Amino acid sequence: MTGWVAGVDEAGRGPLAGPVVAAAVILHPDRPIAGVADSKLLTAKQRAALSTVIRRDALCFGIGWADRAEIDALNILQATFLAMRRALLAMSLTPDHVLVDGNRLPNLAGLGKCLTACAIVGGDATEPAISAASILAKTDRDSYMNQMDSLYPEYSFAAHKGYCTQAHQRLLKLHGPCPLHRRSFAPVWLSLQADV
Repeated sequence: MTGWVAGVDEAGRGPLAGPVVAAAVILHPDRPIAGVADSKLLTAKQRAALSTVIRRDALCFGIGWADRAEIDALNILQATFLAMRRALLAMSLTPDHVLVDGNRLPNLAGLGKCLTACAIVGGDATEPAISAASILAKTDRDSYMNQMDSLYPEYSFAAHKGYCTQAHQRLLKLHGPCPLHRRSFAPVWLSLQADV
């Protein structure tokens, strides 16, 4: 494969609260980054250290988000694709080929040149550029949810990052949803119905 290859992945499709965050990374062919792996297999400390190295040593990267309102308006799949497009548009270079973790591709029309793309199930474990993107997406989203913990301390977002844990469900039932909660997700929607 010739030309620049970007890996794309997301974090935050499953949570009840917060944005979905995508990252796109073009790795430098002469500067491999040791330790890059699927973000889910790394500790928070490892992800943070690798995020710094990826940002420093990659040819370029981009981060894109879709917020709670966009997720509720579009659905989580389309919001994820929107975040992926935004990540690609945020890069300083336009890739020739895009590798996306998963089994479906976002619409890549209008991104500046004729791109080829491939969806790879489990690509975050097999393609270094996708692994790097998974790390950036996860660290950016986790950092945001940690900040939101100080705005909404009653939900303990720093502990669960908005995912549907038992503790989060208990706090959602106790306090009702905050502006970060995805109204289109069943546990949040049901908590709103209980208040009616």
